[in-house]
Amino acid sequence: MRVLAAMSGGVDSAVAAARAVAAGHEVTGVHLALSRNPQSFRTGARGCCTIEDSRDARRAADVIGIPFYVWDMAERFHADVVDDFVAEYAAGRTPNPCLRCNEKIKFAAVLDKARALGFDAVCTGHYARIVDRADGGRELHRAVDPAKDQSYVLGVLDAEQLASSLFPLGDSLKTEVRAEAERLGLAVADKPDSHDVCFIADGDTRRFLADRLGSAPGQIVDSAGKVLGEHEGAYGYTIGQRKGLRIGDPAGDGRPRYVLDISPVTNTVTVGTSEELSVDALEAAHVRWCGPVGGETETAAETKTVPFACSVQLRAHGSPVPAEARYDESAGTVNLEFAETVRGIAPGQTAVLYDGTRVIGSATITVTRRATSSATA
Repeated sequence: MRVLAAMSGGVDSAVAAARAVAAGHEVTGVHLALSRNPQSFRTGARGCCTIEDSRDARRAADVIGIPFYVWDMAERFHADVVDDFVAEYAAGRTPNPCLRCNEKIKFAAVLDKARALGFDAVCTGHYARIVDRADGGRELHRAVDPAKDQSYVLGVLDAEQLASSLFPLGDSLKTEVRAEAERLGLAVADKPDSHDVCFIADGDTRRFLADRLGSAPGQIVDSAGKVLGEHEGAYGYTIGQRKGLRIGDPAGDGRPRYVLDISPVTNTVTVGTSEELSVDALEAAHVRWCGPVGGETETAAETKTVPFACSVQLRAHGSPVPAEARYDESAGTVNLEFAETVRGIAPGQTAVLYDGTRVIGSATITVTRRATSSATA
């Protein structure tokens, strides 16, 4: 196949490109310039899309022996990922920009452009596995390395996108990938992995949002409405947050308090006990099915018309929780009822549904139902 290898400048994407070449594909490397200020450099493992990363990707492509290009997608990235990130926080929700980037940039804009240029597939360094079905379809599965598994952030991919995707690292451990990079003579073999939000190089999300949304003072209250303190912007808080609340009035029982709710309408932040964070169920919209629900033989669950059992991951590094899913096709929503309570779940987060190791689909949380209180939107 003609394969476009997305090369971030890190070790994973470099080894993925090398493996695509070793598999016999005709590979071209491309670095996505996503930053409006690419002159800025990394600080350790923070930040990405810098000139340093572009040069690392180019050097890796030279060693592998493939053509290399840089695609400027800064404006598209800013509109679809950065602006969306700011808007979601302003609305009191907690977004995941990595999922948004995969959905809107890497497997939408890039894949569309790759197809227009005659490429058959896009190859990335994500740790996930694609399994080909007997009926010709493809399934997305967790990676072999549980510590590096990235199937959660790929849960937004649909069947058509999976058909044009390659994830060569899914069957490998990270230690094996670094050792392979060293054998290949890739200078990025020991380069630190990037983490946190890639476009906030210093990791200070609150300051990043304040610079764009400005000061918006409001009240911090308890679940009974008692005023406990003030904040400079409700967007600076997330549900489940414990630190940095700056509450002058301590809890009567001496126990810590957590953010329970964020209301952009009243500009208030509500705090309470850890028990009040418990969630029994949720509703989620923007549903994207990552291939069929059932197995290779169609069942009632395959059509998504009846409730079906699954496990749900609610954070990029969270543990899966058993649940029952009910899909409402007319409303375009999925309702999840958990077998056990979970805590600190916020509207805006993504719920990714699994059947064992296989990704069923994903949806954006809109409403949670708590074990100790009423529903919260």
